[in-house]
Amino acid sequence: MALSDFVAAVVAVFRRRPGDLLPMYVLGVAITAIVRVVPFTAIGVAYLYLATTGRLDTIRTQLAELDPPPTDPTTDPEEFDAWASGLEPILDQILTPPLLALAAVTVVGSIVLFVLLSAAVSAGQLAACYGRLRNDRGLVAGLVGARRYWLRFFGLFVLEFLCWSIVLVTAGIGAALFAGAVSIATGSTLGSVLVALLAGLVAVVILVVVRALFAFAPVAIVIDDAGVFGSVRSAGGFIRAQPVEAIFYYVVAFLAIAGLTTVTGLLSLVDIVALGSLLSVLVLLPALDLLKTAVYCDYRGRLTPPDSPARSLRGQLWAGLRRGWTEMTSFVRTTPGTHVLVVVLGILGFWIGWAAAGSFVGSFETSIAARLGGWLPPAMAVELFGNNWLVALTTAYAGVALAIPAIVSLLFNGVALGIIARLEVDPLELAAFVVPHGIIEIPAILVASALGISIGVTAWRTWRGHVGRTALADALERAFWVLVGLGILLAIAAVIEGFVSPYYYRLFL
Repeated sequence: MALSDFVAAVVAVFRRRPGDLLPMYVLGVAITAIVRVVPFTAIGVAYLYLATTGRLDTIRTQLAELDPPPTDPTTDPEEFDAWASGLEPILDQILTPPLLALAAVTVVGSIVLFVLLSAAVSAGQLAACYGRLRNDRGLVAGLVGARRYWLRFFGLFVLEFLCWSIVLVTAGIGAALFAGAVSIATGSTLGSVLVALLAGLVAVVILVVVRALFAFAPVAIVIDDAGVFGSVRSAGGFIRAQPVEAIFYYVVAFLAIAGLTTVTGLLSLVDIVALGSLLSVLVLLPALDLLKTAVYCDYRGRLTPPDSPARSLRGQLWAGLRRGWTEMTSFVRTTPGTHVLVVVLGILGFWIGWAAAGSFVGSFETSIAARLGGWLPPAMAVELFGNNWLVALTTAYAGVALAIPAIVSLLFNGVALGIIARLEVDPLELAAFVVPHGIIEIPAILVASALGISIGVTAWRTWRGHVGRTALADALERAFWVLVGLGILLAIAAVIEGFVSPYYYRLFL
């Protein structure tokens, strides 16, 4: 098969029913929202511990007695040091053995959960790619693959980590020994430096070879149903049998990653960061996974991708936006009870944040005017849209973990807003800034939270065996289109927030 045919297969999958693939990749970024439930739970436990032991009242008293922090620590370091020393009694109340143990358990638990979820989601992503490249239902294949292959993917992660560790440790020890011997023999450090550089170069080459080999091992697990070591052998066999196709993938992957990194770096110069994350999740990662799965599928003679749609790309884009808007309005109309629940939870979170910030009034302040310094409207509009849509995506799809992360995210956002509002030095100015875009942005985030709860209910019913995987796949695909509709709202809100909210009320001051 010609190399261009692989690219055509990738494009065909993207254009033919993208909602049947991309949700698996949004689940990848939703892992962080799921994992942060662990530290949030730990914070709640720590709060109860401080409250029941009386330490919380002591902390509040000490905060009330604490002087406000210096406005600019760089101008008077001694004043800042004096203020910081006043925090020591507060830290003594917090850094207790039980809370330190809780922190250690939280860190370890978060890391383990992140790795295990990453293994399951990675398995689901490649299984979805394999399904779509055979013109099957991608999300159903992804859900099956996540459950079937997660342990093998975890084993593959561990094996690659061990390979990298062995190479780095061996290179480090070898370089140190040879460099020392050369230095002693020659009486000069130049030779030892050259040996260290040579060892580093050899290590880099070996690591590149390891990464190249392991790039196709996960695909072998899914397509060949291979084990951990068997997948590595199968990947090596593919590279030997079809080196041109393998090199083609490596080159495309390198250029794509380098290009996105360059674009992201340039955008970061004007404070646009979230757009790079969106492009990575919705374009780069699925495209590269589809490409390497396609070349391996062809190696095994199993590549039968769907046909590209007959309509133009522009027509398909507008049709997708219309479908997104329709699905969003339909979801809101058919789930009033869920939306009432998220509104109540959002208000509850705001009240908790408002009450919790009471102890810090006078000690800490926030200022919307200060945060608007250096505001560049076009760049901020793009960044705000990217960040808010990313929040909506992760909140909704994190709900697959039985709705708990979606609820936690909703409460967290409410708490954050409550704290900021309570500590704002000019509440009227904050309200004037928030209202124009907030009347669109806040409801959109609430709808995303309701969507996460809805997905969680379907996941629960699937786990209990009341419905099949197809129902969960349908829920994930529908959520994708609802989020497209929310993206339209968030884009409008971002334009208002970037170009209108910071300026209009100043005309009346």
